[in-house]
Amino acid sequence: MERLEEIWLNYRKQIIIAVVALVGILIVGGKLCQPQSNKIEDPFTTTNKKSLSTQRELPVRGKKDACVDIKGAVTHPGVYRLAGGSRVNEALSAAGRETPDADMNQVNLAKQLVDAQVIYIPRKGEQVPTTLAGGMGTASTVNNDMNSGSQEITNLNTATKEQLCKITGIGNKKADLILQYRQEHGNFNSVDDLKNINGFGEKTVAKLKPMLAV
Repeated sequence: MERLEEIWLNYRKQIIIAVVALVGILIVGGKLCQPQSNKIEDPFTTTNKKSLSTQRELPVRGKKDACVDIKGAVTHPGVYRLAGGSRVNEALSAAGRETPDADMNQVNLAKQLVDAQVIYIPRKGEQVPTTLAGGMGTASTVNNDMNSGSQEITNLNTATKEQLCKITGIGNKKADLILQYRQEHGNFNSVDDLKNINGFGEKTVAKLKPMLAV
């Protein structure tokens, strides 16, 4: 014990300096060993994030416009161009909406339009031709693509004699009678009006209905 006191008295200055230096080393060393708070971001990851952000900001291209032919019981039948993704309801609005005698129970207003599609609005008591109803999941619209295999529909109110003669069951004589009826009575209101012409019985009209429209 006396030996320690003697060492302390002789070397206390050096001991204090050594202890202070040791404490300083321990403090500095501890700071150096602490984890870095600012992480270095991987350049590749940063590039990918920027790329993904740019892709999300790109505008989505709209669908192609659809040209549709709307026929039957509408105010202004004809061909209309509508924006891609439009529905039958928009096409009907473009044509001035349905006439009072239209049978809207047969029409699917929510059906999405496709290019070159025929939309037929039937009148009350009129059955939509099966060729108009085929393959579209609705009683009043059809994609009238020539490659679809469906029979081409002829409009009684606009067809020429040549077009009428191409229809099975209508020859030169009956075509002339149809044109004569149009001149004397105006447009047909329905395909059933053919029964008002001599030579067009109920069975004949029933066979012609799938190939005709007004």
